[in-house]
Amino acid sequence: MSFDTLGPGGLDYLPCRYGASKILFRGPKRPLDQPFVAFFGGTTTYGKFVEAPFPELVERDLGLTCVNFGCVNGGIDVYASDPVLRDAAIKARVTVIQVTSPRNMSNRFYKVHPRRNDRFIEASALLRTIYREVDFAEFNFANHMLQRLRLVSPDRFHAVLDELRTAWLARMRLVLSQIPGKTILLWASDTAPSDVALDLEADPAFVTHGMIAEIEPLVTECVQVVASDTARAAGTDGMVFAEMDGAAAAQMLGPMAHREIADALVPVLRELT
Repeated sequence: MSFDTLGPGGLDYLPCRYGASKILFRGPKRPLDQPFVAFFGGTTTYGKFVEAPFPELVERDLGLTCVNFGCVNGGIDVYASDPVLRDAAIKARVTVIQVTSPRNMSNRFYKVHPRRNDRFIEASALLRTIYREVDFAEFNFANHMLQRLRLVSPDRFHAVLDELRTAWLARMRLVLSQIPGKTILLWASDTAPSDVALDLEADPAFVTHGMIAEIEPLVTECVQVVASDTARAAGTDGMVFAEMDGAAAAQMLGPMAHREIADALVPVLRELT
């Protein structure tokens, strides 16, 4: 059963669409004909397994409509290519953009699904040349493919990593150039950005402190939230999920971390709105 629907023991995310977009977002659907704050991001923004994700908490605290455009496993490609989302960002009083991993976006080496960015579509001729011994037909997900490439050749994997980071910076610049209004770049994770960022299991994977620094001059404000020790220790407490999703839920930020994110965003948004 899809995460977009009500599963046994899981949440009903009240999936909805905005305009002609083909993407199912988390509901309930919010009006776009009155002042609102737009939230772009991945699984954390969507709030998978969390009854009240941080965009909803911000809405309650701020008293201003907050529209959750987060996508599970989404990358920046979603916001770079969807005209409905570009239009929403133009209309929004402020657009909050969660930092997402460059692994879930198309680049010179491989393509991902335009809406489900974690889905691997195909490898380019260049990547096939670099990794001649790899059968790319066996991969359905970008993360699985990247894990194999690093295992096969850590040295050659650095070329892939460099491309992902270069593509991410270019795509972020594109998205930000299309938003005339105020923007907040949000780092929301259980770890702070590092200078190396080689951990494939980190969220967001591969994004370095230097990459954030390059983008910072292009946004109105930067907000960094690293989940507290207390929030991390809470594990899946307060999360809603089916038994089969327990392992996945354990890898995600829980309700206490979402509260911390909202608490960091609200004063900044009050100043900007």
